[in-house]
Amino acid sequence: MFPTFDGHNDLLLRLHTHPENREKIWLTGEGKGHLDLPRMKKGGFAAGFFAIYIPSPVSHDAPDYMAQMENPPFALPLGNLITEAEALPVAMSMARQMLWMQRASNGQFKICTTVADIRACMSQGIVAGIMHMEGAEAIDADLDNLYAFHAMGLRSLGPVWSRPTIFGHGVPFAYPSGPDTGDGLTDAGKRLVRACNELKIMLDLSHINEKGFDDIARLSDAPLVATHSNAHAITPSSRNLTDRQLAVIRDSKGMVGLNFATSFLRRDGKQSADMGWDDVLRHLDHLLTHLGEDHLGLGSDFDGATLPKGIGDVTGLPALQQAMVDHGYGPALMRKLCHENWLALLDRTWGH
Repeated sequence: MFPTFDGHNDLLLRLHTHPENREKIWLTGEGKGHLDLPRMKKGGFAAGFFAIYIPSPVSHDAPDYMAQMENPPFALPLGNLITEAEALPVAMSMARQMLWMQRASNGQFKICTTVADIRACMSQGIVAGIMHMEGAEAIDADLDNLYAFHAMGLRSLGPVWSRPTIFGHGVPFAYPSGPDTGDGLTDAGKRLVRACNELKIMLDLSHINEKGFDDIARLSDAPLVATHSNAHAITPSSRNLTDRQLAVIRDSKGMVGLNFATSFLRRDGKQSADMGWDDVLRHLDHLLTHLGEDHLGLGSDFDGATLPKGIGDVTGLPALQQAMVDHGYGPALMRKLCHENWLALLDRTWGH
């Protein structure tokens, strides 16, 4: 089994939503969700990005979006913009939860801000966590909060989730659909890109629309990264990357993390977990063809998506790796896909 570096998870949302059960959720496992410290150790989860994410308000008269996604085609509306005043307390709560995870882990989990820190943790069997922001709702137009979160350990940020922010526009959940769904970056978004480059905060393009993607590609001096996205040519979801986008990422010496979410893996666009390895391997093969073996990794979306039944939760990582080996991926390629490419990408983005 190869140690896994994971591009995206939503464990912090579970901790924020159920703070009264956080010891059980994180330290001993509750038999729910996809992640806890014991199962991460068992599954070989060595390092990853932990997302600060602002959930959309739930309306009692809202349609059943999950049911719609079970029966493609579907085109769900974007959520409404959430203001900084609404988002900041939630983002702070999740940042506090991540800091608590480190304190409570008895030395088994560490928030890392350098590649040297991550490598040291991996060599000692300590799970390495990177603070990430999925959607920049908690960042103000003057970017003061960006510098504050950076001081707390933030080293990765996606300007949008699947709704607009003051910085840009996310893609809706839609199948079949391309990513060209709206306008590009705002002036504030362009300032955000420049500030992230200055601070060496990695920019995540997984939820942004095509015009925003192209704006960041023009503006950013860092490798382009989509932490949890798949191939649009295999599954034509608005969330997946076209071959043109993959080429732009490859040419920037960037990175894509394979998303385990069934609706972005299955060729029929459904959410059902009842699927084998074929679609997973088709995505991996396609991404390898268009990115090259140095620019692809894993980006699970643990605790944020429906996963194939063969994975189930973090303890299914060895089963995924076995499917990749059985498909013909050799040891050198497996090391790259499972962790080496992510470490090299962060070297290129953060510096040594």
